[in-house]
Amino acid sequence: MPILRLLTSYVKNYQSEKKTLYLLCLMMLFWAIYEGIISYMTPLIIINNGISETLMGIIIGTSSISGAFFDFIACRIFKNTYYKRMFLIMFSICLIYPLILSQANSFVIYLLAMSLWGVYFDLKNIGNFDFVGRHTAKTEHASSFGLIQVFQSVGFLLAPILVGFLIAENFNYKPLVLAWIFLVMAAIFFGLLFFSKDKTAGYKETEYGDRKKTWAGLLLDWKDLGKILFPVLILTLMINFIDSFFWTVGPIFAESLTEMKKFAGFFMTAYSLPALLVGWIVGSLTRKHGKKKTAFITLLIGSIFLSLINFIDNTILVILNILIASFFISMSWPAINGAYADYISETPHYEKEIAGLEDFFTNLGYVLGPVLAGVIADNIGTAGAFSLLGMIGIIVAIILLIITPKKININKSLKIMHEV
Repeated sequence: MPILRLLTSYVKNYQSEKKTLYLLCLMMLFWAIYEGIISYMTPLIIINNGISETLMGIIIGTSSISGAFFDFIACRIFKNTYYKRMFLIMFSICLIYPLILSQANSFVIYLLAMSLWGVYFDLKNIGNFDFVGRHTAKTEHASSFGLIQVFQSVGFLLAPILVGFLIAENFNYKPLVLAWIFLVMAAIFFGLLFFSKDKTAGYKETEYGDRKKTWAGLLLDWKDLGKILFPVLILTLMINFIDSFFWTVGPIFAESLTEMKKFAGFFMTAYSLPALLVGWIVGSLTRKHGKKKTAFITLLIGSIFLSLINFIDNTILVILNILIASFFISMSWPAINGAYADYISETPHYEKEIAGLEDFFTNLGYVLGPVLAGVIADNIGTAGAFSLLGMIGIIVAIILLIITPKKININKSLKIMHEV
């Protein structure tokens, strides 16, 4: 496959000190295929069992409620967020999730499955932030996340196509078996990463993991950091709201495009494909325009295109529109993640709190996205739901461009707060 050959060639010709980063990228490639299959199948499995789109959205939203709760207690139960430990637990949970999902026959079992889904997705995010902050220089944070996104995007691009062909004629559970196969492949690269030697780049080891902190102290830190990082956290909420919205009603909308038959999976592929492209260029854009500004403006442009979906009748043009909208929105992810990695490198003693807040707002987006996607789709249809989503994105992006300070300095801001 040309894309895989391109990635392989790029790996061979890249600097040798990036070997560990590429082990992570290859692990994330196969994990993303696993996760893409799971994300595509989950709403279809729930709907296939006679549950309405509204209730389906509520069920999926509970995955992130459990994830948000996990973000908070993780600051207490883990001494540190060392990425090897986070990924090891993540793989253990990923292994059993498809089994529980396929056997779910009651609301309670679905909630259990969703809880596991939310926790392992959080562990992935926390592990990635720790890895990038630990292994890459500050100037390379955005480009590192862009590179990770490229590999993940290949996985999310392939997954819907594979599922589309496997269930083209009738609904079945074959994709879940395929998901396990790709999970094993991801685990192989994790094994290589696990036994690799850590070589830090601009990362300062601290004693933050040994701090004894009460629940009240943790809440106070989250409150203070939340005020400082508020615009960035809202951007995180919005892009995850959009992503969860797509993965909740996108497969249903795709399957409604009857003229596409077995190629319905290409709708979600069009959503996933741009991240593969923008990951290579986002580093140069953030160095020129700044990480936050790049994230806000690309969200704005992408949302404008997204708002047009309900007014397009031609299926091909719908997919093209999704491709363009996703191209811009996809730039927001590595840009803003690079900003978080900056904050972690600047204040490593607050790594757990910053990562926890980022994941909390990620989960908040994944709570609101599925719930509202199901309710809106039930009332105005899936196409109208996507247009409304675009309008919300436009409003949020404009507000963030107005209220966000040019530079956010956590240490300076905390000092001012504590002096008042």
